[in-house]
Amino acid sequence: MIVTNIEAVTSAKYKVYLDGVHAFLLYKKELSRYHIAVGEAVTREACEKIRTEIVLKRAKLRALHLLNDMGRTKFQLCQKLERDGYPEDIVEEAVSYVESFGYINDENYARIFVESRKSKKSRKEICAGLLQRGIDKELAEQVFAEYYGEEDACAAITGILKKKHFDPEKADRKETQKMFGYLARKGFKCEDIFRATEMLDIYDKTV
Repeated sequence: MIVTNIEAVTSAKYKVYLDGVHAFLLYKKELSRYHIAVGEAVTREACEKIRTEIVLKRAKLRALHLLNDMGRTKFQLCQKLERDGYPEDIVEEAVSYVESFGYINDENYARIFVESRKSKKSRKEICAGLLQRGIDKELAEQVFAEYYGEEDACAAITGILKKKHFDPEKADRKETQKMFGYLARKGFKCEDIFRATEMLDIYDKTV
């Protein structure tokens, strides 16, 4: 294999291309150690050694660090490692490695995500957030069935109304329609909005 390009990522890190394909990312001192230079040949043995002893090891440590920093879905972790310059095959192996130890669990992530947001957001908003993070729709629906009920939607609506200091008993028709439209655009169902509004007949005047 021939080194066809070496692209600087930072002053210390470089993307190395073999036969026109991004192979790995190395530090400047590693380029020197393995005699990596444009136009030079790299044996398969040397390439595999770099891949397993340096790049894959570094990707695994990076994955662990990212998960220690904050919870992530499998999709998010793959995205982050790819943005860090790791090739697809290295990303797959690194993610499989941390997954084998239970450090990634999309179902648990989805449960925590729903639990932490159900008192503030609509089912539609939370679902959109899960899908953006790579949680598949079937899993999202399963978690919603367990953790998000009518009472949660009503609690979320009530919280929003209180935060906005909106009292249905004092609001005129125009104000009520405006608030209804706002809640509907946030993804709350009409029946939940009406139900939550009726629940506010004992409105907490101290809030």
